[in-house]
Amino acid sequence: MLPAERKRRIVELVTDEDGQSVEALAAELEYSKATIRRDLHELEDRGLIERSHGGAVPVTNVGHEQAYGQKEVQNLDAKRAIADRAVEEITEGQVVFFDAGTTTMQVAQQAPKDGSILAVTNSPRLAVELGKEDNDVKLTGGTLRRRTRSLVGPSAEAFLERTNFDLLFLGANAVDAETGLTTPNEEEARVKELMVQKASRVVLVADATKVGERSFVTFADLEDVDLFVTDDSLSEEARERFEAEDVAVAIVEARSG
Repeated sequence: MLPAERKRRIVELVTDEDGQSVEALAAELEYSKATIRRDLHELEDRGLIERSHGGAVPVTNVGHEQAYGQKEVQNLDAKRAIADRAVEEITEGQVVFFDAGTTTMQVAQQAPKDGSILAVTNSPRLAVELGKEDNDVKLTGGTLRRRTRSLVGPSAEAFLERTNFDLLFLGANAVDAETGLTTPNEEEARVKELMVQKASRVVLVADATKVGERSFVTFADLEDVDLFVTDDSLSEEARERFEAEDVAVAIVEARSG
């Protein structure tokens, strides 16, 4: 394993397991503890992990952004259950925008494929899924962000500025009563902001681990959301905060399999 690959794997393990010891990393990767400690020191200097006593934990700053592959396997049961409920909001003949993301991918997988909707997305991955069978799909265009596999930049923004949608399935890195809906990247924030502005109805799809968290850039307020579909680990206090902002909340039970 090349050093760069080993360090990438360390970041993945630390993030996915919410922390790892030097001993566990050394055993998993089959390298000496001294090598792992040197790697952790370098990764901390680069802002990719935080050192802890005997190991490392994920970074906690508001600018941190996990890679798509990391998020794809996290809270999968909750995301599938959220998607089950979210697709109930789709009606025939609508223009439906699917935001890039791993929860919205689950929604796309369960969305109608019979040509009854016009699907729009800023994600090439979601476009492939949505384009199965008889659906027509439009992509925003733009520059691909490799970290999130989403399209951003002037071309994506220009597309959004001249289009309108009946329904938006929106994702967020973090959701907080004070800071609203946030994401680490400014370009993604601008694209999301335009999605919200151009949609008649906004359905936020996010598992409850996102609630109470904050990221770098705010792109919408709670009052911009019509329906929040989330899982049953949402606290009663958090639910009340959403409902105080006239946001309907649909809570689902995470399913396995």
